[in-house]
Amino acid sequence: MKFASITQRLSGLGGAKWAVHIRARALSAAGGDIIQLTIGEPDVPPRDTLLNDAAAAMRAGRMGYSNGMGEPGLRAALAQRYSLSVGRQITSDQVMCLPGTQTSLFTTLMGLVEMGDEVLVGDPMYATYEGCIRASGAAMIPVPLDPENGFRIRAADIAARITPRSRAILLNTPHNPTGAVLTRQDVAEIGALAREHDLWIISDEVYEELIFDSVPFASPLAEADLADRTVVVSSISKSHAAPGFRSGWAIGSTEFTTTLLTLSETMLFGSQPFLADATAAAVAAPSPVAPGMRQRFASRAAYLADRLEKESALAVSRPQAGMFALIDISSTGMDAETYAFDLLENAGVAVMPGTSFGETMGLWVRVALTAPDAALEAACTRIIAHAEACQAARRTANS
Repeated sequence: MKFASITQRLSGLGGAKWAVHIRARALSAAGGDIIQLTIGEPDVPPRDTLLNDAAAAMRAGRMGYSNGMGEPGLRAALAQRYSLSVGRQITSDQVMCLPGTQTSLFTTLMGLVEMGDEVLVGDPMYATYEGCIRASGAAMIPVPLDPENGFRIRAADIAARITPRSRAILLNTPHNPTGAVLTRQDVAEIGALAREHDLWIISDEVYEELIFDSVPFASPLAEADLADRTVVVSSISKSHAAPGFRSGWAIGSTEFTTTLLTLSETMLFGSQPFLADATAAAVAAPSPVAPGMRQRFASRAAYLADRLEKESALAVSRPQAGMFALIDISSTGMDAETYAFDLLENAGVAVMPGTSFGETMGLWVRVALTAPDAALEAACTRIIAHAEACQAARRTANS
């Protein structure tokens, strides 16, 4: 039987990227002593207030159909929140509510690009970006992120890859997997490029509330001269420790939301009203769980870097935000995938190979900072011992 071409465009972009994680889960289920540092889920549950608000809304009968734009109460709450954060008025008509950041990004790309177009995105990138871009028929154009520049995407590197087919720039700030945060100058330079070449700017800002101390946040949505070409996607998945709620949004111009409404209605015909009510209450104030996560993730990143760089030849890129850190494993003599599987099988530590996030990550692995302190400390001990074994093997091979 014949299948649609989208299935071929997405071939190999799903579960294959998570092979180490899947193997680690299987080993754990079989009784193996595995420390899992692969997936970035919040390390705390959502606050009872969020759960209680959702339950109360269900009991009040808020379980009917919604619409493609989202519930008015949530749209109003998000409009107010973003008006305050960007310093200019954002109206409810500029807000579209969708099930999570992933669906918001997928919908946005399906509405803005198509076959023959190109989307420029930093490499490394979150693992699902390529699939979201390819699903639309557009081509992904990777823009290598330089570790020497803190993995922040540079306008000059984007400019070198713009062609007549370029249609959009996909930003992620704070960035997964690197934890980099764009500066306002970065945003201004990228914005000037977007205006010059008439490009959309799509900004995934789901980690905004997980920026470490003293690091300023800058969004293209805050720049009035970029308002007509910027779309921000986000959710409460990370900020409020509620990934299973699948409550997200896309914010752009009124023209953007009006034009994409039919697409949203065709796919989903609205999100769950009871989740919208709980989300509206949640976003009306800063997250109560984000400060603790910020402190713990920053502390764990520093601990990881201090131990590995002091006790081994491994190097760590220290993040400015988010739930992850990157380890440079070039000293082991292995590529990222070989190293990740070897570390899992021989040391019982599961990390993500950098190649799951882009072509430039062949000598890096991503470590989740969401494991408890004791587990991370044990993982560091195992990673250091494994690195010593790798060094010894290299010396033997070269002797």
